Amino acid sequence: MKSQTSISPDGVVYPLPKSESYQAELKRIQKLVKKAQRNGQEIVVVMGVGFVGAVMAAIVADTVGPDGKPSKFVIGMQRPSARSYWKIPMLNKGISPVKAEDPEVEPMIRRCVLDKKTLVATYVYDVLQFADVVIIDVQLDYQKNELGNVRNGQVEMMALEESFEVIARHIKPDALVLIETTVAPGTTEQVAFPAMKKIFHQRGIETDPLLAHSYERVMPGREYVASIRDFWRVCSGVNDGARKKVVKFLNEVINTKKFPLTVLDRPIESETAKIVENSYRATILAFMDEWSTFAERNGVDITKVIKAIKMRPTHSNMIFPGPGVGGYCLPKDGGLGVWSYKHILGFEDDIFKITPMAININDTRSLHAAQMVRDALRNMNIPIANADVLVLGASYREDVGDTRYSGSEIMIRRLSEMGAEIRVHDPYVEQWWEFTNQEEYPQVGRSVFFRNQKKLKDLEVKKNLMEALKGIMALVIAVRHEAYLDLDPDEIIKIVGRPIAVVDCFGVLDDTKIKRYLELGCEVKGLGRGHIRRIKESVKRTWEERD
Repeated sequence: MKSQTSISPDGVVYPLPKSESYQAELKRIQKLVKKAQRNGQEIVVVMGVGFVGAVMAAIVADTVGPDGKPSKFVIGMQRPSARSYWKIPMLNKGISPVKAEDPEVEPMIRRCVLDKKTLVATYVYDVLQFADVVIIDVQLDYQKNELGNVRNGQVEMMALEESFEVIARHIKPDALVLIETTVAPGTTEQVAFPAMKKIFHQRGIETDPLLAHSYERVMPGREYVASIRDFWRVCSGVNDGARKKVVKFLNEVINTKKFPLTVLDRPIESETAKIVENSYRATILAFMDEWSTFAERNGVDITKVIKAIKMRPTHSNMIFPGPGVGGYCLPKDGGLGVWSYKHILGFEDDIFKITPMAININDTRSLHAAQMVRDALRNMNIPIANADVLVLGASYREDVGDTRYSGSEIMIRRLSEMGAEIRVHDPYVEQWWEFTNQEEYPQVGRSVFFRNQKKLKDLEVKKNLMEALKGIMALVIAVRHEAYLDLDPDEIIKIVGRPIAVVDCFGVLDDTKIKRYLELGCEVKGLGRGHIRRIKESVKRTWEERD
């Protein structure tokens, strides 16, 4: 039976709106719109108030004109599903629906909703009729059917295509529609534009839709707001009218004085720019995977190698990939390009080699991390089955609470398949959505690539590290959270009560700490840390000399 409620990450239950409430909700918004229009404010509807849309909506709502007064009134629109509806009442209370480490996010949303009253959220599509500008921040997923084979996947276009049609049925002919969602190249011109133009024709509108594309470069973390507002933007439009309008709008809401716009001729160029940008980053990370393995097998510390190389300015962007490459963009965006080449642009040949290979390498790197945990325990004569393993870090990168495509997830699933008992600690993550909702998402009954996953549905993210440590057999440092950088080996082992297997997936442990864990009787391994063998031999010689 379809759920009639929506539960927020902090456990608050919100009943989904009933059909009879839609008309009253529309009247509520209409009243607010009329007031905003009397104040000379432009009406902006942001479709999707997730990781990008919620903060983008607040940034636009915080915009002021030359007179210092608010120049935009923003309506955040979210589909009233069981998964997402809770964001609407939460946003209307002035509370951010996305957890952010950036200290600007919460005050800005609260200010815009409660003080300036320039931001409101709703679930009624009919509010699109009021819009001068519509910003599309609807999530676009790439469905992978096999782990490590991105080619055997497809883009989930249905929700996005429905958005284009709904917008076209409601908007004014001169409204700007700005696609911020990362889309497959060709989507704006060959999917959105013809669909919207057809509906315009059905409505008797003779002009073309004013459709534009400008991708975001949002980075969750302490610079969350700045990555949207104070950062370079690329934009384009399907025609001169759309191009002029999107340039005008972005100049008003983004800090383009310090970070000038790049205006491209066609949307397929800006769409491609986003895909190439993220594929390039993913490829750099995948490249380091093989050298990380080389280092492990040949007594090399890859973290020291990388630091030495980064002294050269031309190579300063070299990054250690950790236990896997996560976040919403890098694990999938190259797949959008590969898929688009065949399914939107219509080519039958195969030109892509490096891009899908990079994604496949990054997706499966976590499996090696799981094997390293198994081997570390095996060296202590402890089987992985039923071993209590504590994973430090659920999010995909340091000091954020975003678990999407986290490398820790695949590692945990593999460890669970081998029979390990999993504990997780993360100071930024309240609930690990990918586990608690694994039976329904991405679709009911879909495999999560591994067996023995049922118990992970109840996986709890611990907040008390001292409690989480008690009685464990293995400690896995999976994310470089600030809270994990200075953990003291003596204190850890004192709390645990015995020597343990310690696996460093992200170069967190320096040689002094590695040596101390070994002196305490622990087994230590690390991704790319082949030099640990030398430290281990040194500790062993010291013991032998003492004996």
